[in-house]
Amino acid sequence: MFGYVLINKEELKFKEYDVYKSYYCGLCQTLNNRSGRFAQLTLNYDMTFLQLLLTGLYEPDTKLEKFRCKIHPFKKSIKRSNEITDYIADMNLFLVYLNCIDDWKDEKKLSRKIYTLLVKNKVKRIKKKYPEKTEKLEKILQQSSEYEKKKEYDIDKISSYSGELMSELFLYKEDEWKESLSRMGFFLGKYIYIIDAYEDIEKDLKKGNYNPFTEIYQNQDFDDFVERILTMMISECAREFENLPIIEEVDILRNILYSGVWAKFKSIRNKRKQVEENKDD
Repeated sequence: MFGYVLINKEELKFKEYDVYKSYYCGLCQTLNNRSGRFAQLTLNYDMTFLQLLLTGLYEPDTKLEKFRCKIHPFKKSIKRSNEITDYIADMNLFLVYLNCIDDWKDEKKLSRKIYTLLVKNKVKRIKKKYPEKTEKLEKILQQSSEYEKKKEYDIDKISSYSGELMSELFLYKEDEWKESLSRMGFFLGKYIYIIDAYEDIEKDLKKGNYNPFTEIYQNQDFDDFVERILTMMISECAREFENLPIIEEVDILRNILYSGVWAKFKSIRNKRKQVEENKDD
């Protein structure tokens, strides 16, 4: 479900892209160092955005280091990491672990079961370090799963669980920024759930899987309807973002919120239009 909170690379300066990439690499390396190679497979852009956001807000001491990436071994890469990177790496792995458990229960996907066994000990460490937060995340995902099994088609209701999930992840500290971060995470989480369902609707219908848009997919204004909902979600998210006193990397964050998320939506919509046009031909 993750991977929708992207940069619009074409509108970033070269220097800004290099900074963004260094945070992405920092999270990738931290996942490996804290939880092993299999944890690196969970890396996604949404968590990179959260790393940038919380780093910009709290301005922790951040290490800038050169390293050799195994995927690109002939050129030294640069990574940025701090205490927030550690937090996000742990939360990232924990969420993937919970999703794998859910996939195993619902669809008996063996690969998911194997993955949970591979990272089980790492997850125990995370639960011990963040007992209250991990318990909340488990409950939210369980409630979401139960409503999906009941085939809940109220998109506002079902996407709220993803909103609550991201809201909890955004709360790195209990402080004066708690309310804005919570609301920002809530609306961004709803956006992620909705656009994920929007992208997967044809695939889910073909496989007979649950999708909250099943009943309205054939409506003539379906794409416009989804765009209006996403616009409301991102508008609320951006409103809360602008309340935060962030200076560091603010242009990269704005690129993502005001451009990157829409580049992804347009890509999905254009792809769907091309498929429909090819059918007509």
